[in-house]
Amino acid sequence: MSRGSGGSQRRVAGQRRVLRVHSRNATFQQWHSLLTNRTKRNRHGEFLVQGVRPLTLALERDWPVRALLRAEGELSHWAQGVWDGTAAGQHGILADELMAELGGKDEATPELLAVLELPPDDLDRLGRPERVPLVTVFDRPSSPGNIGTLVRSADAFGGTGVVVTGHAADPYDPRGVRASTGSLLTIPVVRVPSHTEVLSWVREQHEVDGAGWTVVGLDEGGDLPLREVDLTGPTVLVVGNETRGLTRAWREACDHIVSIPMVGAASSLNAGVAGSLVLHEALQQRGG
Repeated sequence: MSRGSGGSQRRVAGQRRVLRVHSRNATFQQWHSLLTNRTKRNRHGEFLVQGVRPLTLALERDWPVRALLRAEGELSHWAQGVWDGTAAGQHGILADELMAELGGKDEATPELLAVLELPPDDLDRLGRPERVPLVTVFDRPSSPGNIGTLVRSADAFGGTGVVVTGHAADPYDPRGVRASTGSLLTIPVVRVPSHTEVLSWVREQHEVDGAGWTVVGLDEGGDLPLREVDLTGPTVLVVGNETRGLTRAWREACDHIVSIPMVGAASSLNAGVAGSLVLHEALQQRGG
C-alpha cells in the first residue's frame, strides 16, 4: 500500500550527522542481524532493503527510512541524488567489505542500502481500494521466496493486498523482499496469527459496504475448475502451505475449493506459481 506521495521523505541536502563504519561494531551488527534474524527485525521494527528498484519504490511511496547506507568512494548520479535528497534517521558510510556483507549476494558491492521501518500488522492497512478487492492469503508458507513471488504476482495482476497467516516465513526477510522485486513496498502485506482474524475482517467489510465476499481456496484436489469460479467480486484467495496445503479450518471457511487443470507428469505446482495463475485469471475476468 502506498505510504504517501513520496514528498516528506525527501529533502535538500544540508547539515547532517554522517556515521562512518569501518569495523563490525555494535551498530553494524544490528544492521547485519536484519539479514537473518526475524526476532531482531520485529524487536527493532525495521528491515533491510537491497537493490535499486526496491529502494526507489520505497522512497517514491514515502516509507520511513531509519538508516541510509552507502559505500565509500564516488557514487553514480542516481545514488548521489538519493543520498543527498533523502531524509533518514541515520546516514552511514561503510567500508566496501561491510556493504558487501549487507548486500547479501555474491555480486558487486551495492552503492546504497536502506533500513526501513516495519509497517504495523493491521488488516485495516488493506484499506478500501479503488478497485474491487482481491486479497491473497498465504497460509503458513515456509519460503520467503515464495511469499515474495506471490506478492509480486498480486501486484502485477491487480491484487489489493497479501495476508500471511499462521506460523510462517517472514515476508520481510531480505529473500522475500528481493523475490517481490519491490512489490512488497507497493501493496500492503500483513501478518496475522490465523484464519480467524481474516474471516472477522471480511465480515466487517461486508457489514460496511454490503458487498458479497467470496473466499476461494486453491488445492489440487479442488472440486471446481478454475475457469468456473467467479472472481469478479470482492474475493479472498487462499493459498495453502507448500507441502501440506490448506488446513481444515480454511477448507471449511472457503465458499469454493478450486483446482488448476494440468497435463503432463507434474502432480502439482509451486504454491507461488499456482496462486499467480489464479490471480491472472481474476485479472482476465475483471477485464484486464
